[in-house]
Amino acid sequence: MAHFKRTASAVWQGTGAEGSGTLDGPSGVLTGTPYSAKLRFQNEDGKAGTNPEELIAAAHAGCYIMALSFRLSGDGFPPTELRCSATIDMENSGGGWGFEKITLHLEANVPGIDAEKFAELANAAKAGCPVSKALSAVPIELDAKLVS
Repeated sequence: MAHFKRTASAVWQGTGAEGSGTLDGPSGVLTGTPYSAKLRFQNEDGKAGTNPEELIAAAHAGCYIMALSFRLSGDGFPPTELRCSATIDMENSGGGWGFEKITLHLEANVPGIDAEKFAELANAAKAGCPVSKALSAVPIELDAKLVS
């Protein structure tokens, strides 16, 4: 049985509201990436700094289209290009913030596939993707379109 681990770390200094932190990972992509409550909750467009939701959305979109590429290729329909964004809808229902739903927005250029087979494989990848499985407590929707 194959096995591997991936690790990232966070350091936080100060209070929740006024403090700030940094994120790091062994690949170097996150080296010293800043985050804070202000960047997370008071910056509507999310451009001032990263946050856990953005990182989860990126991980989900990336994992999903890799899983879909394997499924499409395995069924004889290697994709030309897959583009996916993941949108996490957050809600504060009085008990704190939580994930309301995640929507995967997919545009796929897959020569030779029909709409029915594409939908079957796209949904199977959504169900089988490791990040989808990890986030299964949250409703996950798929908006998939074939493009040329």
